[in-house]
Amino acid sequence: MLKKLEGIEKKYSEIEGELSSPDIVKDINKFKMLSESLKKLSPIVEKAREYKKILKEIDENRELLKDEELKDLAKEELKTAQENRERLEEELKILLIPKDPMDDRDIILEIRAGTGGEEAALFAQDLFRMYTRYAENHNFKIEIISSSISETGGIRELIANVKGKGAYSKFKYESGTHRVQRVPSTESQGRVHTSAATVAVLPEAEDVDIEIKDEDLRIDVFRATGHGGQCVNTTDSAVRITHLPTNLVVTCQDEKSQLKNKNKAMKVLRARLYDMYEKEKEKERADKRRQQIGTGDRSGRIRTYNFPQGRVTDHRIGLTLYKLDAIMDGDLDELIDALTVDEQAKRLETEENN
Repeated sequence: MLKKLEGIEKKYSEIEGELSSPDIVKDINKFKMLSESLKKLSPIVEKAREYKKILKEIDENRELLKDEELKDLAKEELKTAQENRERLEEELKILLIPKDPMDDRDIILEIRAGTGGEEAALFAQDLFRMYTRYAENHNFKIEIISSSISETGGIRELIANVKGKGAYSKFKYESGTHRVQRVPSTESQGRVHTSAATVAVLPEAEDVDIEIKDEDLRIDVFRATGHGGQCVNTTDSAVRITHLPTNLVVTCQDEKSQLKNKNKAMKVLRARLYDMYEKEKEKERADKRRQQIGTGDRSGRIRTYNFPQGRVTDHRIGLTLYKLDAIMDGDLDELIDALTVDEQAKRLETEENN
């Protein structure tokens, strides 16, 4: 660990030197890049310097044990210093875990009603409201790309773009099947029904991440239907893009402009393709090491929202919280923090086994 920390401190000093150069102001992009790198390394460097200070204290107190007059005091201080060393070592292990390179990216959020008919669509609407409130709490911006609304005002399908640094790091644990147990508004006998909605969270892909050839696309335009108003429904503004090699299809019709709909559809297509290719690579890595790090299978049930009991249970980590109203109002931090700690523990275990 010390060798790794020394390398990081050396890199940190080199970046500080570059940033102090008067020539750096001439290259704004490089200045921003170096500043960002310095910011990322700062927590590790601060903790590393504290760790080295503790190691020095331990050595000094061990020497003082030889002094009859000071050995009792040195013994107490040595015990405290050793406890601090253990604490710092655990904190440094977490800080040194390779960060998910996607964590800082914007995301494509997809919510679909599952089993349960209209009640599932209403639950999907509740999930979107929950995520909207959560995004507001963390200063993320949500922009709806496309939506399909049910007769009762629920969501059959909704695709949105969540923008803000760190969006993926906060939302990536939400992929999967969300189950709800409650009495639907249409239930006359007060029976509890079980319904579900699925959520997909995709890191927004950049042009450099994935190449999409024009000849691999079939783009169709048509007149929008459903919600949107007369302006939308009287022009061929809706766009459907088919990626021929994979047969992935993305449709967008929420905007009045055909160009805007095409750009939004391409953003979703790029994210889905990138996610598909990354999943394939991750499966290959998992087959080789027989262990997969991450948030679990997207198709699996990840969470249950039980309204009669006022509880939410995350099945991946066995966490149950009796604060359903607060969670449905966007207070997801306790859940997300627990999932983050769980992922870090898995990553740390893998790092130590390699």
